[in-house]
Amino acid sequence: MPFFATFLVILFIFVMQTLWLTFDKFAGRGITPIIVLKFMWYTVLSVIPLALPVGILLSSIMSLGNFSEKYEFAAAKSAGISLRRLVRPLTISVLILSVLNFIFLNNIYPYARLKQLNLKNNVKNQQPTLALTAGNFNSEIPNYQIKFDEKFGKNKNFLKNVIIYDLSANKGNIKSITAEEGEIVSEKGSRYMTLVLKNGNFFEHYVKDNFNKKMPASYATFDQYIINIDVSKFLGGDLDEDKYTKHFTMLNMNQLKDTIPILKRSYDEFITNKANSLMYGNNYKNLYPKDSIVKSYKTAILANFDLINQEKILKKSLEKVTEKISNMNESYNKNRYKRERKILNLYDIEYYNRIALSLSCILLFFIGAPLGSIIKKGGMGLPMVSAILIYVVYHFTNTMGRNMAEESTISAFWGSWFSTITMTPLAIFLTIRAAQDKNLGSLKSFFTKITLFFTKFTSKINKNEHTT
Repeated sequence: MPFFATFLVILFIFVMQTLWLTFDKFAGRGITPIIVLKFMWYTVLSVIPLALPVGILLSSIMSLGNFSEKYEFAAAKSAGISLRRLVRPLTISVLILSVLNFIFLNNIYPYARLKQLNLKNNVKNQQPTLALTAGNFNSEIPNYQIKFDEKFGKNKNFLKNVIIYDLSANKGNIKSITAEEGEIVSEKGSRYMTLVLKNGNFFEHYVKDNFNKKMPASYATFDQYIINIDVSKFLGGDLDEDKYTKHFTMLNMNQLKDTIPILKRSYDEFITNKANSLMYGNNYKNLYPKDSIVKSYKTAILANFDLINQEKILKKSLEKVTEKISNMNESYNKNRYKRERKILNLYDIEYYNRIALSLSCILLFFIGAPLGSIIKKGGMGLPMVSAILIYVVYHFTNTMGRNMAEESTISAFWGSWFSTITMTPLAIFLTIRAAQDKNLGSLKSFFTKITLFFTKFTSKINKNEHTT
């Protein structure tokens, strides 16, 4: 019963967290309750694998803490039953839950993510105004890039500090419109989204041609400017249509295993092409005067040239290297390298994380169970606080490992297992303490020994430096 109770509470918290971040984008704006319920159902299926380990952690602390508080462990030991034998049925149950969590992650979780993300994007397409988010350029609507600082008003249809790039001429960013305020006045079902802009400026740069040679650009200010944007392509779509199927969270283990080598080959080809481009673009054959080469070559390449030509070669080499480094350090190239590598890392991380998240059920149980028997407290008070602190540490290390793996600081394998490796010593330590029937009060002596060790080690180093 503690497990089911805590699992449902944690599940409710995770679902509410997801809905809280999502509802402000499309809830209450013409979306039917059926769509909202579908999204909630897919959200529930998506967060179950995350809520299960936390539920096991909290319920194990509560259950074994309740046993210790009522001296059930003392009675069992007096009857010759060891702690290991007492928790054996719980261990078997957790192993079964861990296997079920893996099956869920490999089969149901990808399906739930597939439906959840596609439903979210299809709703945006049905209601194009919902695709507009504040603070960044929105490119979902064809031929336009729209940016604004804030949405406000009862229906969130008023915009503040609007910037619009009109790309409908297919000649690049030659037309821009800025306004202090904007309003979306489109009717539901209309093929046009109407923007009423107020107090702004209009700028258009003309591309030179036979008919326009003396007018490079035009500029105007306005009190009110109306734009009708054709959004007919967004209308009449099926909300259940699955347009996106290749996201890394939508694939099972076998699909990830088949996709990762393809991405790896694509990334290797990308790096190889860049390397070849860098090599062939150097024109290294033109670094030296051809008539200055001696007939007998020397091992040291520069030794084949006189001092003047050596200086020319080094100067040209330095110029070319500086040019290539500057080219590679441009934001576009750097971001593309990072993006290509990050895509591959995300698929690798997801593959290993499915296994690590399944085994986290066992790991958190061997932290929660001995901790409950040590603190000797049941209920929702101290066990809840202890569980929250442990989960915060687990979540922090897990997030840190994933972030480092995404940025290629460490490999995807170590990034996915970083939290497990970090928390395993704590699980072993608590299990040993509980098996020896020792409380956490003796931790003071443990940390005292560590402090004395480092103090002696530091003083020894300082002494050696002083002697030197």
